[in-house]
Amino acid sequence: MSINAIIVAGGSGNRMGQDIPKQFIHVYDKPILIYTLEGFQRHAQVDSIGVVCLAGWKDIVWAYAKQFNIDKLEWVIDGGGSVQESIRNGVFCLEGKLCPEDIVIIHDGIRPLVDESVLTDVIVKCKAYGNAVTSLPYNEQIFVVDKDNPEITKEYVPRETLRRVSTPQAYKFEILYKKYHEALDKGIGITGSAYTNTMMVDLGEELHFAAGSDKNIKLTTRDDLEMFKAYLRSEKDNWLK
Repeated sequence: MSINAIIVAGGSGNRMGQDIPKQFIHVYDKPILIYTLEGFQRHAQVDSIGVVCLAGWKDIVWAYAKQFNIDKLEWVIDGGGSVQESIRNGVFCLEGKLCPEDIVIIHDGIRPLVDESVLTDVIVKCKAYGNAVTSLPYNEQIFVVDKDNPEITKEYVPRETLRRVSTPQAYKFEILYKKYHEALDKGIGITGSAYTNTMMVDLGEELHFAAGSDKNIKLTTRDDLEMFKAYLRSEKDNWLK
């Protein structure tokens, strides 16, 4: 059984307000995408890495991988018009390369602080159940907007019934490949803000929770970027207990 990562880095990052895609912004002389790849490079159980990339940036990904010694990188392909199209491209790229029981980990290229323990738990749970999605408890109160008056609420959702789900998420290749074909054939779970996990649920699959981390932030805005820098600075402060 091999363990393979698909890193999704096909977005343009307009909300970051920069001149280049956010995954290629340098933080302390290193692109954000490389921080992400390093987490998978370091993990002993990860065998290979692939990147689904914004068109026109593939050569740059290869150059950065060489510069920063990401030698597990095996392929880089163009993304699609949406995150689901990009993931689909990555999954279909693996046809003929993986066995049915091999594991595929899907992760956002702009989540550069994935912990080794989080990756490990996703792998363990996927081996046991066939899939695993990173998750955390939801700690805020959630109220439902009134259908007749959007300025008020009369209903809340107990937070104990909620989980926040993000990436990394892992799937056995056989079911992942099959479900992307099914989704495309039926037009289910592939539009709007859909992701692999929501698509799986839309297609009737049962998902299994794995451990998450509050540090595993998604870099969408400049405020997120500053938070990322703060985490990096704190890791350098070795005197902190």
